[in-house]
Amino acid sequence: MSERRGGAAVPAILPIFPLTGVLLLPRGRLPLNIFEPRYLAMTRDALAGERLIGMVQPSDQAASGSNPPVYPTGCAGRITSFSETEDGRFLITLTGISRFRIREELPLLEGYRRVVPDWHEFASDAEGEEVLDFDRERLMRGLRGYFQQHQISADWDSITSVGGERLVTSIAMICPFDRSEKQALLEAPDLGEGTLEIDPKLLEILVCPLTKAPLRYDREAQELISEEAGLAYPIRDGIPIMLVDEARPLRDDETATKRLPSP
Repeated sequence: MSERRGGAAVPAILPIFPLTGVLLLPRGRLPLNIFEPRYLAMTRDALAGERLIGMVQPSDQAASGSNPPVYPTGCAGRITSFSETEDGRFLITLTGISRFRIREELPLLEGYRRVVPDWHEFASDAEGEEVLDFDRERLMRGLRGYFQQHQISADWDSITSVGGERLVTSIAMICPFDRSEKQALLEAPDLGEGTLEIDPKLLEILVCPLTKAPLRYDREAQELISEEAGLAYPIRDGIPIMLVDEARPLRDDETATKRLPSP
């Protein structure tokens, strides 16, 4: 019997599309260029059925073969736009519906992989968009600095008008976090709750107030690191403290920070 998530029926068998470094979250949108024969077949079958595809990440980058092991948690997306190119490729957009756990992997079908998904752990994903409590102005300042640093163009009118949850979801999906960090965001147990604070990893887009350069997130120490400034900015209760006076020197010699211009 099919359940429903985000207005769509979720099936008992789900095709999966393993892609390293690609993150889909509930209510997020992911454009894909489909060209491999097995994934063209997968897309055709999905369009003929519930229109759902499960996005997962390979768990071992060193694994060889065409079907590497994958993380046990993924996110199903519904095909919400579709077009076919003259050379036979499919251009699709997936809209995230719900996360799932892989209960069992089934034999290949026309070369693509299928799993038996378990949806129950992520029932809250079907709820509507949440109002998140966070400092939007500070996040936007950090996002502008990050985009400038990496020479990324953006439609700022659209970004400033988008809802809070969609903004955070989009940042998580597009920023170049590594494979394990994106997986940690996907598996966050409180994703979608009304009291959710932004995961500190998202705030790595903040720039160092001294160097104006991006920071590196140290999950274990709960700090944002500026190697150039030689400082570690603390994260307290999920909030980065971007004050030089509150930062910890990375080395005993603090002369490096004294040579930098004042913010």
